[in-house]
Amino acid sequence: MSEPTTARPERVLVTGAGGFIGHHLVTFLKRRGYWVRGVDTKLPEYTQVDADEFEVLDLRRWDEALLAMRGIDHVYALAADMGGMGFISAHHAEILHNNALINLNTMEAARVNNVGRYLYSSSACVYPEYRQTEADVTPLREEDAYPANPQDAYGWEKLVSEKLAEYYASDYGMTTRIVRFHNIYGPYGTYDGGREKAPAAMCRKVARAESGGSIEVWGDGEQTRSFCHVDDCVEGIYRLMLSDYAEPLNLGTEQLVTINELANLVIEISGKENIRLEHVPGPQGVRERNSDNSRLQTMLG
Repeated sequence: MSEPTTARPERVLVTGAGGFIGHHLVTFLKRRGYWVRGVDTKLPEYTQVDADEFEVLDLRRWDEALLAMRGIDHVYALAADMGGMGFISAHHAEILHNNALINLNTMEAARVNNVGRYLYSSSACVYPEYRQTEADVTPLREEDAYPANPQDAYGWEKLVSEKLAEYYASDYGMTTRIVRFHNIYGPYGTYDGGREKAPAAMCRKVARAESGGSIEVWGDGEQTRSFCHVDDCVEGIYRLMLSDYAEPLNLGTEQLVTINELANLVIEISGKENIRLEHVPGPQGVRERNSDNSRLQTMLG
């Protein structure tokens, strides 16, 4: 991989820079000598801004998307209206509407501004529900996304935007990259309010529980996931951006864990005693999801 020159760092835009992965990526790129503009509708919630410029813009608006792209060489498009399973399962129209506008506007604005490279952040939610019905199935390969049948609107809009990136590459010659995230976790992420992911939710519940008490777990807790630390995630994003690989690529781990195991692990780390798991009704998502990393290892090492 080539690094930017010290004489003139490439000018990079990170959309969604006020969010969890986005602000970690800004810090990562700054440490490597890039000039970084961050864009979001909000500032990072738990840390200071590391970007050279941070602009509060709404990328659902064409004029603001166009403004965000000025003078930019590379775009890491992470902006999205999203959250944990509770949010995704209850806001289908809002998610599809907002994210479609964000992706249509930012990709076209990048083309108009002659951006050199554009990385689109997709999700494991693009994979069809019929491949994820048992607690222990074959890890998902990139080609398994079709025939398409994502569970929620979030998965559908991600899949459509992947195709948009592919068409911009074939029709306009734009260099695009597509990454499919598998359950990213780590510090400075949302931990309450309904948009948090499972690891943060479990940590919050255990932190607030007393020894001898209980925490709620949606469903029977036997649904399985694999979780990838945000430091590994941003390293993977960066390697993919600089690579020659143009097809969608999984980015995650292959270590399956049930939600019950995740909860018990957090309880063990907390040092609290005799905390019970109370299984209650709630959205669980697909029964199983795991990443097949064969192509990731081949392409990015």
